[in-house]
Amino acid sequence: MQLSFEKYHSLGNDYLVYDCVRQDSPLNARAIRLICDRNYGLGSDGILVGPMDWKGRIGFMTLNSDGSVAKRSGNGICIFAKYLRDAGYIQKKKFFLHTESGDVEVFFLNEEGSRMKITMGKLSFDCKDVGAVGLGEEAVNIPLLIGGKEYKVTCVSIGNPHCIIPLDEISKERVCEIGKYLEYESCFPDGINTVLVKLLKRNHVGMEVYERGAGYTLSAGTSSCAAVGALFRLGLVDNQTYIHAPGGEVHVSIDEDWTAHVTGRVCHIGRMRLAEEFITNQKLLLP
Repeated sequence: MQLSFEKYHSLGNDYLVYDCVRQDSPLNARAIRLICDRNYGLGSDGILVGPMDWKGRIGFMTLNSDGSVAKRSGNGICIFAKYLRDAGYIQKKKFFLHTESGDVEVFFLNEEGSRMKITMGKLSFDCKDVGAVGLGEEAVNIPLLIGGKEYKVTCVSIGNPHCIIPLDEISKERVCEIGKYLEYESCFPDGINTVLVKLLKRNHVGMEVYERGAGYTLSAGTSSCAAVGALFRLGLVDNQTYIHAPGGEVHVSIDEDWTAHVTGRVCHIGRMRLAEEFITNQKLLLP
C-alpha cells in the first residue's frame, strides 16, 4: 500500500502530480485536504491527477487543496505538461492537453520542458461565463461594495472566473481580506478568484492572487491572463504585458479575438511518498 507523488512548482505555485496510470488508489476529498496540508501532510496548493484519455487526447484533473475541482489552472497546466515530458508520455514539442474547461495548446520552449508557452483559450467578459449574477451582461469597471468599501472591478473568465481589482497598493494581507469576502459574496454563487493588480509602468503589472478553493498563491497563470485581459480592455496596458507576482514574472499576450497566451517556467522538486503507516492511521484510502 503506497501513495507517491511528483512535486513541482511554477513560480511558487506548487502542485503534487498523482499518476493515475501507474497507481490506481482513489483520492477522496478528506485525503486531498490532509495530503495538501503544509503541517500535517506533504504540502501543496493542489493535486494534479492524470494522465487520462479524452477522445484521443491526454487529459488531467486539477484538485484544489480543499478537495474541490478546479476548472483550470495555468500553472497546473505548465506543471502537468512538464511531468508528461519527464515521465515519457510526451516527446513532441507541441501538443494539446485537455482540462476540465476544454483543451489548451502547449509549446515547449526548451528541450527539458521547463519553459513553455500555453495557449489558454479565449477570455470572456460575459457574466454568464464568469458565473456572476446581478451585475448586468458584463462587469467591466463597475463599482462593487466589498466589506463596506467600494471598489472598481472587472470580471473575466478564461475557463475559470476572476475578479480583477486595480489598486494603487497591493499586498498579501489585502488580497486575502478581499478574497475571503468574495468567497461568500452572493453575486458569485460558485466563488471567484480575487486578483489585485497595480500598474508598475506601461506593460508591467504587479499582481496578488487569492484563489477559490486554494487561498493565497504566489502566482497563477489563468489569473495573469485574466489580469492582462481586463487591463487591456480598460486601455491601461497593451496586448503584450509582463505580470510580476511574488513567485516571479510571466509574459502574457492577447490576440485580436481575445485568445490569451502565457509563457511560464516549471521546476521539478522531487518525488514524495506517503508512509504506509500514515496511510493506514489516517485511513486515507477509505471511501
